[in-house]
Amino acid sequence: MTGALLEAARAALPEMLDDLRRYVEVETPSDDKAALSRGLSFVDGLVAERIGPADSSSTVDGGVHGDVRVLDFAGSVAAPVLLLAHYDTVWPLGTLAEIPFAVDGDRITGPGVFDMKAGLVQLLWAVRIARAAGLALPPLRLVLNGDEEIGSPASREVIEAAAVGVRGALVFEAAAGPEGAVKTARKGVGVFTVRAEGVESHAGLDPTRGASAVDELARAVLTLHAAQDLDAGTSVNVGVIGGGTRSNVIAGSAFGEVDVRVSSLAEITRVEGVLAGLTARHPKASLTVEGGWNRPVMERTPATAELHAVAGAAAEGLGLSLPEVAVGGASDGNFVAALGVGVLDGFGAIGDGAHARHEHATVSGLVTRTALTAAVLHALA
Repeated sequence: MTGALLEAARAALPEMLDDLRRYVEVETPSDDKAALSRGLSFVDGLVAERIGPADSSSTVDGGVHGDVRVLDFAGSVAAPVLLLAHYDTVWPLGTLAEIPFAVDGDRITGPGVFDMKAGLVQLLWAVRIARAAGLALPPLRLVLNGDEEIGSPASREVIEAAAVGVRGALVFEAAAGPEGAVKTARKGVGVFTVRAEGVESHAGLDPTRGASAVDELARAVLTLHAAQDLDAGTSVNVGVIGGGTRSNVIAGSAFGEVDVRVSSLAEITRVEGVLAGLTARHPKASLTVEGGWNRPVMERTPATAELHAVAGAAAEGLGLSLPEVAVGGASDGNFVAALGVGVLDGFGAIGDGAHARHEHATVSGLVTRTALTAAVLHALA
C-alpha cells in the first residue's frame, strides 16, 4: 500500500502542479471581498473536480471578510476527521505580476504557494489517491475560511462548531523546516492597545499645568517589556506607538499597540495581571487597555500526542519521518486544540518563507505530503 501511494502521488505530480498553478493565479488577499469570493469559487470547483461533491455543505457569510464553507464527505463509521484550510493570503492584488507562479527544479514559487495553497492541493489529491487505491477513509469535514491571516474573526465560531465530535484535526498550514515537522504546540496570541490620556499645555510657558500622555505611555511600555519571560515562552512587544501633536505641546493623548505570545494558560493569567495593573503616574492622566486574546494557547495534549503517534506510524510505513515542533505563531488549530481535540498542524507544504517574498514550496514535498496525508487518513478510518 505505502509504495503504491507514493507512486500514485508521483504519477499525479503534473496534474497537482497544474492545479496549484491555477489556484495560485487566483489571488486572494484577506482584505478584498471580491477577490476572496473568486477564490472560494475556484476552490469549490477544484474540490468537486478532484474528490466530487460533498454529501452536505453549509456556508457562513464572512461579512467584509471571506465566506466560510464547511463540506462533509461520508466515510467509514469512525468519527469524522476535521480538515482545516484557509484560502486567503497576505499578498495584495497585483503581487502575482511581480512574483509569478514558477517551478524551478524542486522549488515552486508564487504568492501563497507555501502559506497555504499547496496544502489544499495536497489534501484533495490525497483523498483522490486513497479512494483510487480502495482504502477506507473516515468521514471528512473540510472547513475553508477566508480570514485566517487576519485572525479568523468571522470563521472562529464556525471552526469551533465544526470541531464538535471529531476524531482529530489536521491543519494544512505549511510544515516547519526542511524535514516537514508538524506543529503540536503553538503559542496563544494577544493583541492589545494601551491608550494614555493626559492634559495638553504649552511645553515652555506652562509645563506644570499639563500631564503628558507620552510620558505615561513610555512608562507603560517599559512595564510591558519587563513582563516578557522568554524562558516561560512569553514574548511582549510594543511594536507601534503614536501620540502628541507638536514638540512644544505637552501631549494630550498617546497609544501603543502590543503583541503578546504565551505558551501556557498560567502565563495568560500573569500577563493579564500586568495589563490590569497599568496605572498612570500623574493624577491628571489615565491609562486604558483595549483588545484581547486573538487565539488561545495550543498546548500539546495527550489527544495530540496520540494523533501524532498514528501519523508517525503512517510516515514510517512510507519510509518517512514525521518530527514535531512547538512554534510561536498561531493558526486556526489553536481554536480546535483549546476544545480538547487532538491537532496536528503544519500538514501542508514543505518549504520556507511564509509571508515573505522568498516564499516557496518544494516539488518533492508535494509528493511525499500527499502520500502521507492519504496514509494518515486511512489510518484514522
